[in-house]
Amino acid sequence: MKWFQSLRWRLFILFFIVSYLPLTIFSTVLLGRMETYFIKKSELEWLSKANGIAMQIKEANYLKENKNYNLFKSLIKSRSHEKDLNCRIVVVDNLGFVVADSSGTALNKTIMNQQVFSALSRQDKAEKAPDAHIMTAAVSVVDKDDKNKVLGAVILSANIDDIYSSLDTMKSQVYLLSLATSLFTGLLSFITSSFITKPLKTLMKFVQRITRGQLEQKVDVVGKDEIAELGNAFNHMAEQLQQVEQSRQEFVSNVSHELKTPLSSIKVLTESLIFQDNVPVEMYQEFFQDINSEVDRLNNIISDLLTLVRLDQREIPMNITSVDLNEMTQNILKRLIPLAKKKEIKLVYESHKDITAEIDEVKFTLALSNLIENAIKYTPSGGDVKVIIQSDLQDAFITIQDTGIGIAKQEQSKIFERFYRTDKTRNRETGGTGLGLAITYKTIVMHNGSIQVESEEGEGSTFIVQVPLRHTWEGVVR
Repeated sequence: MKWFQSLRWRLFILFFIVSYLPLTIFSTVLLGRMETYFIKKSELEWLSKANGIAMQIKEANYLKENKNYNLFKSLIKSRSHEKDLNCRIVVVDNLGFVVADSSGTALNKTIMNQQVFSALSRQDKAEKAPDAHIMTAAVSVVDKDDKNKVLGAVILSANIDDIYSSLDTMKSQVYLLSLATSLFTGLLSFITSSFITKPLKTLMKFVQRITRGQLEQKVDVVGKDEIAELGNAFNHMAEQLQQVEQSRQEFVSNVSHELKTPLSSIKVLTESLIFQDNVPVEMYQEFFQDINSEVDRLNNIISDLLTLVRLDQREIPMNITSVDLNEMTQNILKRLIPLAKKKEIKLVYESHKDITAEIDEVKFTLALSNLIENAIKYTPSGGDVKVIIQSDLQDAFITIQDTGIGIAKQEQSKIFERFYRTDKTRNRETGGTGLGLAITYKTIVMHNGSIQVESEEGEGSTFIVQVPLRHTWEGVVR
């Protein structure tokens, strides 16, 4: 059954079924309508023939004068064998007594069924027998001298197999045509489906290559249809995967470098103590202090890495509460005043109204502290750092301005990447793990906010944090 797993064969079967079922239903309804039409036509035809015989009996007064009975019987028998009739003719009087029968089987018997009763009531009627291909037509015979007087009725019974023979022939032809049409439709879909399956098979080969790690795949896109859109989506996905892989490799390289540096320092310091004789206690104390600092640095890097991983995977729950942004920012500035005083940097806080936002106070405090602390670190002595809080009806805006060394234009889009350091800050005198801005960026995004940077080298930098006043949980505003 492997053939059934093919998309082309499944399309063939689908199109065959989808086309055959409606055609079959349509054919059945059409044949039913045709049968009804032919039966109605036959009814009118046999009523006309019955009326012709009734008119002949009326004009000869066979039922009124009761003479020439043998001639009457002979007439009925001969008429029943005529080519245009070829049927059984029965004549009854006004009481339903059979006075003539071309077959001779019902003579001197009484027939009073619904059809005969209707005919004697001057309601001519023709109908097909429910269980046989027999058409029966019954018409009244009226008095030639008194048109309101019914003398009897003429009943014709004819075989209508010819109608059903024609219908059976048409039925076979119609169903055969439906089958042929459905097969043609399915075959056409099978042939044309190659135009769909061929690019899909090509795309599948490229997908399989990507699963094997060959990320540099790109398909040729032709046209602007859905298949072309799928090809463009695949190429975009491949590019994204390459970027992710490149980012992963850079991240691993950066992590290795960041961890290797303090480990190398620790190794050098410990080897200096091991391979030197008569090392004074003062040197031991100094080296152990340096080793302790490097261990603290390792610990900070690992802690920040774990924080980033947990933020990426949303493992850290968001504890959203209504927070006074003015009070929160002032508390951050109070903690950073000693660092600013040490560098003789002036801290300025500006806000013109109370602003409350729904945030995770602990996480947001850490993110904002990173920004303000960086502004102090990279601002020369005697500079200024200004924090401004504003809001509109929907969002709060926190602006951190400094008069520091600034950031080059080409580097501004990269500063939120993990372990990224600008050339002017690549030395480690300022401390830090290179992950602070990455954590800040991730935290602000988790709050459905955004962060922008404006900077000129030698003139300072401005960071603008935007955060909604009301937090949104998966599209639902609290």
